[in-house]
Amino acid sequence: MKGINIAKNLTILILLIVLSVILGGCLRSSGENVGKGSGSQEETEEKKLQIGLAVDSFVIERWIRDRDAFVATARELGAEVNVQDAGADPQEQISQIRYLIQKDMDVLVVIARDCNALSEVLQEAKDEGIPVISYDRLVYDGGSELYISFDNCKVGKLMAEALIEAIPDGGKIFMIQGSPDDDNINQVKEGFDAALKGSSLEVVYTASCEGWLAEQAEQYVEDGLQKYPDVKGIMCGNDDIASQVVQTLAQNRLAGKVVVVGQDCDVAACQRIVEGTQYMTAFKDIEEEARIAAEYAVMLAKGEKPEDIREKVDDGSFQVPALELEPVSVTAENMDEVIIGGGFHQREDVYLHANTALSVEGNSVDAVSREDGFYISCQ
Repeated sequence: MKGINIAKNLTILILLIVLSVILGGCLRSSGENVGKGSGSQEETEEKKLQIGLAVDSFVIERWIRDRDAFVATARELGAEVNVQDAGADPQEQISQIRYLIQKDMDVLVVIARDCNALSEVLQEAKDEGIPVISYDRLVYDGGSELYISFDNCKVGKLMAEALIEAIPDGGKIFMIQGSPDDDNINQVKEGFDAALKGSSLEVVYTASCEGWLAEQAEQYVEDGLQKYPDVKGIMCGNDDIASQVVQTLAQNRLAGKVVVVGQDCDVAACQRIVEGTQYMTAFKDIEEEARIAAEYAVMLAKGEKPEDIREKVDDGSFQVPALELEPVSVTAENMDEVIIGGGFHQREDVYLHANTALSVEGNSVDAVSREDGFYISCQ
């Protein structure tokens, strides 16, 4: 009997050992599968393309739209974007680009604060095998892999043509441009001067807003008006500057009488155009620019070359492949077609304050309320 019990116990023990071996094998197999799945996920995350976007600042309205369109497109293409805002500080932007290099980005996209200050840090990126796209502004001596912007000479040409059209009898005009360390303003001026040549308009006063600080334009307008109170038109480096210009003209009872042109199609500029205090702005489809830049950034991050780009620009040391998009002149006449019809701004935003008519003691009064003040013109 005792022998039978021993045999029975041995049988049970052997069965338990076999069962444990089988279960252990299953668990190991299951663990291996989980491990592989987890490793595969980590590997996928590691392989996700990393794009560094170094931005001048977000003070100007348009850069926010650029960022949003760029990031959305990059994500659709399976890339992650690390956005750095330099706060309009060239040295801070250099530090941020170095940070992005240390983070081992697959590609850098740079909206330069100072086109003359970034050549050294872009060389550092190249030394690490990181390609760079100069976005909207060409970095001098930067050796960028690609330059994506608009035809800035055409922007200047459109501004000049708008002034010529609006002031057929000719007269004195001011040029209040953007930052002198931005390569774009030189191109805009080149196109502006060429189109103005032979016309009856005369540039009598010029100034530049250092660092694109639009607030400086107020003093420039005041200085210009003291010397040339009979000014007929003002060319502004962008619509942010135009905001300050129009506000200062309003304070001098000249808003709507002096022809103002700008660029970027900021919503406030579009409002002024339909209100009659700004004549024209150059529309640049910045969302299209951002989408294209994101597509090329992903391409470069994958090690692919943009073979379809034939044009080149000289950055001072290198011939950089360049894609320059076409700007469009926008006035009150084509506002609905280009801006509203194209979905760039909503109609209710553009016409928010337009044609607010009041009657005061039998006079016709146009009252326009804007974020830059309340302007009333009695006729």
